[in-house]
Amino acid sequence: MKDESATPSPEVKAFVLCGGLGTRLRPLIADRPKSMALIAGVPFLQILLAKLRSEGIIEVILGTGYRAEQIERYFGFGDNLSIRIHYSRETEPLGTGGALKLAEPQLSDPLLVLNGDSFATWNLEPMLQIFFVKGAEIVILLQAVPDVGRYGSVTLADDGRVIEFIEKGIRAGPGVINAGVYLLRKEILCTLPAGKAISLERDVFPRLLHRKVYGLVSTGPFIDIGVPDDLDRAQTFLAAEAQTASLVLSRGT
Repeated sequence: MKDESATPSPEVKAFVLCGGLGTRLRPLIADRPKSMALIAGVPFLQILLAKLRSEGIIEVILGTGYRAEQIERYFGFGDNLSIRIHYSRETEPLGTGGALKLAEPQLSDPLLVLNGDSFATWNLEPMLQIFFVKGAEIVILLQAVPDVGRYGSVTLADDGRVIEFIEKGIRAGPGVINAGVYLLRKEILCTLPAGKAISLERDVFPRLLHRKVYGLVSTGPFIDIGVPDDLDRAQTFLAAEAQTASLVLSRGT
């Protein structure tokens, strides 16, 4: 007898946002895009790709922009990672929402989206479970942190629905923040204008709160490499993940 409560298992593609200019890191990595910053000798983006592969995702679209050719030359079509890599290159900065709109024809439904400059602890299965069982439009990975001041924060209802996004600098102290990993319905992109700079976080997600937007809180390791101090801290913080990613690439299995 079929289990009607079972979670469907669609072939989910991942889109990694790695087209940012990385201006705050420019003094340290002027020769490469931010997502290619070396962590214990391994490009940060390689760590993210190894994680995607470990979750069973075999098709990835990289949203590139600044110094895109370096990313494309290094990873190629993903043969050494046993995944299929496609590219969507911006000719001008389009923001997180604009980058997704540009790649719309290549995307799956649902789609997993990752920021290319942050590492969080996530697993695909619980995100899919919420997505299908709750009938969610978006599932946002949230991170518990001791001080939300740098990031802005997110407020959840008792049932896990996101009810408020709060800009950075308004609140401080412990709370949960947007960790930069999303599972979303492709139809959300349909109404976005093409060729325009749009932020998912500021322009899209807040106006969808009347729909089913859920959060999943992670308490595991998290780091955003977008500022010099955290890029330096990542050298030890992500050393084990960098070693794993290096082995994945060298073996190609």
